[in-house]
Amino acid sequence: MERAFEEWLRRRGERQRGDVGLSELYAVFAAESGRRPEELTAGERQRLAELALPVAFPSFEVVPESGRTLEPIELVGYDPAWPTVFAEWRDRLAGALGPAAVRIEHVGSTSVPGLAAKPVIDIQVSIADLEDEASYVPQIEALGVQLRSRDRWHRYFRPFPGRPRDVQIHVCAVGSGWERDHLLFRDYLRAHPDARAAYAAAKRRAAEDWHDDRLAYTDAKTAIIREITDAAERSRLEDV
Repeated sequence: MERAFEEWLRRRGERQRGDVGLSELYAVFAAESGRRPEELTAGERQRLAELALPVAFPSFEVVPESGRTLEPIELVGYDPAWPTVFAEWRDRLAGALGPAAVRIEHVGSTSVPGLAAKPVIDIQVSIADLEDEASYVPQIEALGVQLRSRDRWHRYFRPFPGRPRDVQIHVCAVGSGWERDHLLFRDYLRAHPDARAAYAAAKRRAAEDWHDDRLAYTDAKTAIIREITDAAERSRLEDV
């Protein structure tokens, strides 16, 4: 495993680091034993992820494990009820956070009509000071979702164990690149059916390959997300 990790680090040094993600580390390690990445055991993937995450995301910190069990990736067809579910959560968050919540937006695949998605509502809350966790963490956790991880760009919340995983809340700084990129990506998918179809196809392939590995599922979508984000940026500049 250490040899595979060193090779992965070498590749990251030679290429754009964002192009050499967790999936490639899986592939390097699997090749040593003549396997496909999808044939690695859950334990092997977990150990590889523990090596890779501090390198790929040096500011990433996981809040101590909550006890939630592994949940497989499930994509479902677009549900017209999703905007209503978001609106209900938006109102609850607005009531709990008050003026601390500068902006509350529906993001992610459930925010794009017609796009297949995991049946989990992604909500982006923009606040003035991301480091002032006392102004928003207790208030959000009082709604039944716990702080799960933090990094320099955002804080991630998900439901406590024993509750359905039907919502994820991402807190970021108002005016930040994190806020802007997620809204730009959402709005471009809403307006461009071809991009929406390409993203849906990539999501299906990722779910088939990594139905039990959320980190690898997310990593497998990196290339298409970057491609669509670049197209969205070009389109924005053309409209200026």
